[in-house]
Amino acid sequence: MEITFNTPALLFPAISLLLLAYTNRYLALANLIRKLHDEYMRGEKTHHLLQQIKILRIRINLVRQMQFLGVFSFLCCVITMYSIYEGWSRVITISFAISLVSFLASLVLSLIEITQSTKALEWELSDMEELEKTNFFTDLWGGKDKKEPEEPKKEGS
Repeated sequence: MEITFNTPALLFPAISLLLLAYTNRYLALANLIRKLHDEYMRGEKTHHLLQQIKILRIRINLVRQMQFLGVFSFLCCVITMYSIYEGWSRVITISFAISLVSFLASLVLSLIEITQSTKALEWELSDMEELEKTNFFTDLWGGKDKKEPEEPKKEGS
């Protein structure tokens, strides 16, 4: 396979948009952390608040790693383009492969971060609606429609 100047250039818009999305997630997390910090300092320490703080720490680290891998992928694309200009065929292959792997790893971390985000939202919903046992999968397969068996009524009550 021959890698032309246009091949790594195709990743530029994708990586740029991905970095923009990651930055938006980071900013949203930063605002949420500040809000939860204010609640914590006011003494509103609920069990779910402490769970959310733990999840937010994980999520902020994931977003930081996602951003690092996205920027590293971008950097490898630039190195690939310069290597094409110079005619360094071995460097072209290696740097482009590293760029694609970094891009893929960034996307995988993004999926993990999304699952963590979903978990935190489920805690919020369970807090508001008392749905401790429901989640996406039970709702998807009809678990939401199942009713708890009612206790039999005693005579004379």
